[in-house]
Amino acid sequence: MDVYLPIANLSVNGLFIVLLGGLTGILSGLFGVGGGFLTTPLLIFYGIPPTVAAASAATQVTGASVSGVLAHSKQNGVDYRMGAVMVGGGVVGALIGALLFSALQSLGQIDVVINVLYVLMLGTIGSLMMREAVDALRPGSKTGGNQPRKRRHHPLVAGLPFRWRFYRSGLYISPLAPLILGTLVGVLTMLMGVGGGFILVPAMLYLLGMSGNVVVGTSLFQILFVTMVTTMTHALTTKAVDIILAGLLLLGSVLGAQFGTQIAMKARPEVLRLVLAAIVIAVALRMLYGLGVQPDEIYTVSPL
Repeated sequence: MDVYLPIANLSVNGLFIVLLGGLTGILSGLFGVGGGFLTTPLLIFYGIPPTVAAASAATQVTGASVSGVLAHSKQNGVDYRMGAVMVGGGVVGALIGALLFSALQSLGQIDVVINVLYVLMLGTIGSLMMREAVDALRPGSKTGGNQPRKRRHHPLVAGLPFRWRFYRSGLYISPLAPLILGTLVGVLTMLMGVGGGFILVPAMLYLLGMSGNVVVGTSLFQILFVTMVTTMTHALTTKAVDIILAGLLLLGSVLGAQFGTQIAMKARPEVLRLVLAAIVIAVALRMLYGLGVQPDEIYTVSPL
């Protein structure tokens, strides 16, 4: 079933794109991540231009985040005050990212930058996840045992001025910390088409010291609005959003998320983390290989 993508300017197998969206949906249901960090590189492997892949993946993450926010909101799992601060930072970050995107695009280097960022990001995340999963599976591991850990925010966060009280998170910290964090994620969302949950969740836990029962919901709340802004900014400035591609991905991700949730209820978390880490590292190595070999088409012609 061939489908023409007008912005990418090529025909693709529509069923394959839906299945790819289904894969990211399964990952979302299994691990609580948006899946954008794998969607974009897999689209690039398939032949979608990196700019279109990043912009369209951000659109897909927007749709996939809606149901997650609603579900967590019903369980009082969203700190709206913290989320609003991070959304503000994310909007600023998205605008900064848009300027960087346009500047790199005009220099002809945006594709290289996207690929290099993904190699660094996926390689780091995959290695950390692999180490954690192997330690947890090792016989006699004390990872889940008797190591009491009291959540406290990082000393750098404690030293920031203008403290606010975030009641749902149980924190009394400066809003500058989540604002800076949101800005960083906004830049990454604009450049790479990721929601940023893989960065937000650990940072909210270990840097801000947020309560675990509101971290995922608040992260999704921030991702939802920042990817909305990112999508609109891409549509108005870079004009790289392919709505047909995003729609096919979203269709698959909605179905895949239900399947992934069922698997997550039955499988061991350590094994799941090990599998995801292996996938992430494999994708990073494939992208690194792609950066070092001569492409099939050395020259391309694009309309002005």
